[in-house]
Amino acid sequence: METQKTEDHRFNWYNFWLLINQTSHKIMNWNKQISGKRMATMALAVTLLSGDVLMSCKSIKRNTNKTQRGAAIGAAGGATVGGVIGRRSGNTVLGAILGATVGGAAGAVIGRRMDKAAEEMKREMPNATVERVGEGIKITFGSDILFDVNRYDLNPQTQRDLTEFAQTLKKYEDTDIVIEGHADATGPDDLNQRLSRQRANAVADFLQKQGVRSGRVDEKGYGESQPIADNDSETGRQKNRRVDIAVFANDKMKRDAKNGKVE
Repeated sequence: METQKTEDHRFNWYNFWLLINQTSHKIMNWNKQISGKRMATMALAVTLLSGDVLMSCKSIKRNTNKTQRGAAIGAAGGATVGGVIGRRSGNTVLGAILGATVGGAAGAVIGRRMDKAAEEMKREMPNATVERVGEGIKITFGSDILFDVNRYDLNPQTQRDLTEFAQTLKKYEDTDIVIEGHADATGPDDLNQRLSRQRANAVADFLQKQGVRSGRVDEKGYGESQPIADNDSETGRQKNRRVDIAVFANDKMKRDAKNGKVE
């Protein structure tokens, strides 16, 4: 009786993979018909649903660890959904990270490497928000911390933080970096666009002077076009004035992870 009970509660991996593969094909078909914003929302929902299925199943919780569950989620939806969001989101920080998703066992290996790097970055940059996202790292600096009003030369304290950040980036040479400047909605659009680009360039230039290879870095300015908060309040505008940085696996790390060469 005990053996039969175990069989009845065992998760059917084949049916799960079949469901996700069918869903991935539907996503790619919808990609041809649905606008970018709705597409990204729908794709992200499918990824979250896949994760919810895995995380809510008691048999999987008992028989797998976090790395194995993460690898399954990544392989099921990560590469397909990440690619869709990366292409459709205008290559924002989130799109860059999710668009570089590998998934599967290789994705789990990359994730562990990013965990280590993120912990180092948190210690080095107490004034920044460092988050692990997918198989990458998202770092956000408030522009008020980095720069004086309407200027794009870095403050002395920020330079010290970025010097430490650059040392970590040099330890993880097999990563690419996207740096984005953002502004609030006050002032003329062209000024905000120009200032946001100048600020992204200032951060990129400083990192390169500390020895980070320029070929790894891509900088962009989005002006006021990508707010993360309401521009009607000072609190919201302060959040929108920011520099976002994405750190994610380059092609070499992806190949090495797939070939078992990443520790």
